[in-house]
Order: sequence, then structure tokens, then C-alpha cells
Amino acid sequence: MSNLPTKARIFEVGARDGLQNEKVEIPTDIKLELIDRLVDAGVTALEAGAFVSPKWVPQMADTKQIMEKLNRNDNVSYAVLTPNMKGFDGAVAGNADEILLFTAASEQFNQKNINCSIDESFERFAPVVEAAKAANMPFRLSVSCALGSPFGEEILPSKVAEVAKRAFELGAYEISIADTIGVGTPLQTKNVLEAVAKEIPLEAIGVHFHDTYGQALSNILMALQVGVNKIDSSVAGLGGCPYAPGATGNVATEDVLYMLEGMGIDTGIDLEKMVRTAWFISGFLGRPPVSSVAKALKNKFNINDSTSD
Repeated sequence: MSNLPTKARIFEVGARDGLQNEKVEIPTDIKLELIDRLVDAGVTALEAGAFVSPKWVPQMADTKQIMEKLNRNDNVSYAVLTPNMKGFDGAVAGNADEILLFTAASEQFNQKNINCSIDESFERFAPVVEAAKAANMPFRLSVSCALGSPFGEEILPSKVAEVAKRAFELGAYEISIADTIGVGTPLQTKNVLEAVAKEIPLEAIGVHFHDTYGQALSNILMALQVGVNKIDSSVAGLGGCPYAPGATGNVATEDVLYMLEGMGIDTGIDLEKMVRTAWFISGFLGRPPVSSVAKALKNKFNINDSTSD
């Protein structure tokens, strides 16, 4: 444990990945307040929205308005998901600080998610990559299903490493290794990350865990031991993937913060403010956070429960 990092970067995905599959329409002003609260808590990198077809992801239809109305903080990177050139044009018009691209280590998941193979996905976003480079806009890329597929495929660490290497060679400043369905365990996490670290620098690797089987914090601890200190998480544990049957929410930001604080790892994020933010968005959604920490600290912080109003 002596090789643990002293700092970790949290990339907050709640306002995009966390909300994208909610069935109830979430007003733009609620999303903006959520982002404001996250920034006030100390978040320095977050997903603000996605320039995707409202037919397929109606919850993200107001991303243009979100980007126009943001109370921008110069110390915060506001990222948007852009799967194609139309999305990239939206990102540029919205003054996004960076863009997000995605593929998978699973051929079947890629076909279900974006109707193409892994090779075809790289071909598809090649124009976006070139445009981003020309515009000096940083981009990060997520490798979905890196620890397991919802369709029963065996996902080899070598395959994840191969996809990550291709993404890094394209110019992605960070490759997020994602356990999209939350089936990974710590030893598996270690094997995958060590395989990836043989192909790209450790400082270019991030992790994105779902907590379907309650393994996310254990997997993050293993990632930290490997030397990875860039962590995606979602306030209140919001999120899921419509094309990954059985997948539940992302690991809750406040759960990650509590663990890191207890280990002496600095994130620059205020735990109490994050817990209050978790209860704010959960109050609007009408259900408690899935986060154990948010529930445990509710009374300590004298937070009113409006989740059942």
C-alpha cells in the first residue's frame, strides 16, 4: 500500500452519464444547478452533456442550452460527448473544453451500442479526432466492457490493451477503462490495467466502474495500487447503460471521496457539499441516493429528505 498516490483526479459524470437514462424529463435549470453544485464542491472536470440525437437520448436534447447558460469556472473542464462531426460542431459552438469519444473491447456490445465493429468505430470517429486536433481541443476516449460483456463474450486483457493503445496513438490524452456492467473484480482489474499499462503510460489511464455487484470501490482501490489515479464517478450513484442489460449505476462520487479521504488521498473536493448535491438531485428524482455514504451522512449534515415528496 506504500505506493498509493497522494492525489486523485475525479471526473464527474453525473450530469451526463448519470442522467441520460432517466425517464422523467429533467428541466435545464435543474441540470445547471446540479453542475453549479458539483463545481462549488470542488469538481474540476465533468461531463456537461452530449451532442447526440434526441431521438435516441432525449434527456440530452438541451445540451446546447446547457453549454450556453453555464456559469463557467475557468478552473473547470466542461466536457461533452460527441460521437460524430455534427456532435463535434455542437461542442465547438458550445465552447466545450474537451470532448469524449467511446468504443468497446466487446464486438457484440459495439454492435448493439453503435451498430458497428470496433474497427469501424475507429474509422467513424477519425474525422472527429482530426477536427479536434485542428481545433486544439483535447479528447478522451472510453473503452466500454473492459472487464466483461453483457453478451457472454470473454474479454481478454490483451484486447483491452490493444484498443487502449490504438486510442492513445490517435492522440487521446486519457483512456478510460470502463467496467460498463459492473462485473469486474479486483484481481481482474489488476490484470487488465497492468496489460494496458504495458502499452500506454500510466498517467494516460483512467477508470470507470459501475457498482452492479458491489465491487466498484474494491476495484478502484486496486487501480490505485497499480498506480492509476484518474477516476470517473457519478454523484448519488446515478447512471446505467441502455445497451448493457443488467447494468446499474456508476460508482457514487461521495462513496469514492469517503474512501479516498480515509486513505489520505487528496481530491480537492468537499465531501459534505457532494453529499448535499447527491440529496439535491435525488430529491428532484424522488428517490434516495444509492450511495451508502450519502445515506450515512444525511443526519450528520442535517439534510432534509425530499426524495418521497
